[in-house]
Formats: sequence, structure tokens, C-alpha cells
Amino acid sequence: MDQPVIWDRMAAYLRGLAATLPQRPRAILVVSGHWETERPTVTSSAAPPLIYDYYGFPEHTYHLQYPAPGSPELAAQVRSLLSAAGIANDEDPERGFDHGVFIPFLLAFGDADIPVVELSLRQDMNAAEEVRIGAALQSLRGENVLIVATGMTYHNLRQLRQSDPSSAGASQAFDAWLTKAVEAEPEERNAALLRWEAAPGARQCHPREEHLLPLMFAAGAAGADLGKRDYSDVVMGKAMSGFRFG
Repeated sequence: MDQPVIWDRMAAYLRGLAATLPQRPRAILVVSGHWETERPTVTSSAAPPLIYDYYGFPEHTYHLQYPAPGSPELAAQVRSLLSAAGIANDEDPERGFDHGVFIPFLLAFGDADIPVVELSLRQDMNAAEEVRIGAALQSLRGENVLIVATGMTYHNLRQLRQSDPSSAGASQAFDAWLTKAVEAEPEERNAALLRWEAAPGARQCHPREEHLLPLMFAAGAAGADLGKRDYSDVVMGKAMSGFRFG
């Protein structure tokens, strides 16, 4: 199948996101599956560069530009909130945006005129801590800061490229479980997400969980707001979904 066709529905979903927001965000705080540090760390540059952290793609993909400004002010606010919650944290004035940020944002916020701050995942992959970090930053939502988590609900790249009934079935089972968990009442939702490894097909879909943990962060930041699935597709035979809170 032609590659662009595979991703068309996801691209359309991303292009339509901004129109679904109640107002234009004053800034965006984003966690992707492509930055891990010992302690949660924010980008603090006023003009973050791009990190082309992929290989084997067409030459033009290494010349993509996304000149969104950073926000040292928001970075400082994130650090203050984390510290107030007893969460040790750092900032990185040199770090740029990885492709888990600029690729979807080129579609969702293509004008690149909203300030963006990226927050790292903890490298110990502690799901409970990601929920806690998100919860510490929940108040930003009331200040018109859009909190975004990018990753994939299926991220077994070796099996993604294979036509394997077992992996397709695992993706469907895990996607169904994940949707039910995210759409549950907040307390039940967060408790279920912390038990994600026990879900059907979990480790087949996520041999390593870095692309799933941004969802834990978003669930923590959601507070009492309910989650719902607002994107669902089958990509290369594997079920994938997107969720939003509030």
C-alpha cells in the first residue's frame, strides 16, 4: 500500500484538532515518547531547534522546519509547579523539539506561532510518576495552556511492518482495553492505566513503553475530566487510537 494513504486518516485527524479547541492556546506543553531523562526536564530556550531523530527517510524530511518559539516563562512555571509538588526537575536550554513534537505539530498547528515547551519522560519508565507529574501541572490547563501527549497506542515497529494475525489480534485487544480504561471514571481510569502491563496484548504492542507513557502523563493532567477516544484507525493492520480529556 502506498505509504501516504496509510497515514491519511491520522493526518486528517491532526489537521482538524485546532478547530476543536474552545480557544487558541496561549502556549503548549508537550510530552513525547522521544525524550527521556533521569528527572523531568523542560526545554527552556526561546527558540528551540529541531532534532531530526530518525533515519532512513526521504531527504526532504531532514529539511522540515517548525520555527515555533519556546517559552522560558512557561518552562519556569512548569518547574515551579513540579517543585511545589516535591518533584525534582531540570531545564535544558539547548534541547530542541524531537520529531514526536514537530511532525504532528506541523499538521495540527502548522503556523508554528504558538509557544511550545517540551517536557521529558522519566527514563525509569515509571507510569505512576508520570501520572503524578501530570497531576502537578493540571492547573496550567486553567491558564489556557494546552497539554499534549504524543506517542502511539501501538508501538512494536518490527511487527507493524509484518502481516501477522497474532499481532493484529493483540493490537485490537489492547486498543479495546485501553479505550475502556481511558473512558472510565478518573480514579478508576488512573488505577487501570497503572496496571497496563496486565492488559491483553500489552507487551506485544509495547515491547518498551516509552510511546505509551505520555498518555499516563495526560491522564494525570486531566484531573477529574473524563477521557474519550476521538481517533480510531487501523494502520498496517494494527489498531490505533487517540484520546482527549475535557
